[in-house]
Amino acid sequence: MTELVLYGHPDSGHACKVALALALAGKSFRTIWVDIWADPSTRQAEFLRNSPFAEVPLLMINDKPFVQSGAILLEIADRFNCLGAETEDGLQKGREILLWEANRLGLCLPWLRLERRESGQGFPGGTVDWLRARYALDSERFETFLGRGPFFHGDRPGIGDCAIWGYTQWLKEAGVKPTPVMESWLTQMRNLNAMRTPGEFFPESEITKPAETDNAIE
Repeated sequence: MTELVLYGHPDSGHACKVALALALAGKSFRTIWVDIWADPSTRQAEFLRNSPFAEVPLLMINDKPFVQSGAILLEIADRFNCLGAETEDGLQKGREILLWEANRLGLCLPWLRLERRESGQGFPGGTVDWLRARYALDSERFETFLGRGPFFHGDRPGIGDCAIWGYTQWLKEAGVKPTPVMESWLTQMRNLNAMRTPGEFFPESEITKPAETDNAIE
């Protein structure tokens, strides 16, 4: 039996991507809440030992660590032969979408959301306009990638859908609007049986001791 432990936080779209992928794959997994808004030195010692940059998500598979959400999604798909990896074409499409998302929607949406959370503090002039312009272009290309849908992998969602869901679930919080095509896809995603809210995926329930100061990763 494969033991799966996912470290994350409900504010991390990257962690939500992985949690959704595991749920869609029908895998039993345990989540551990990590306070991403606290100083890294206060985070769990085991987490810091296994996450090189003290970042979520961290997925432990039979005590072996896997980091970086895109790489984790590919590991899940390949290891369990699911979420698009059932065919070589599906896996190739998944790779292409993951790399596109990381450089496009996965770049502009988190920063737009953070800018609103921080009331613009620390953001140079013109930054928001630049990010919004990127999102406008990304929205057009979203439709190109989706094609006839309803999901990026056809009739069923795959790792590409999980990746893009990560931050498009918070368009309102980022201060942008979906296109009609994007809104239709978002509705399909929300209606998935495996879908949960970020707080449901990562409840603040497990209490672990904070790391010792000398274990902290800056």
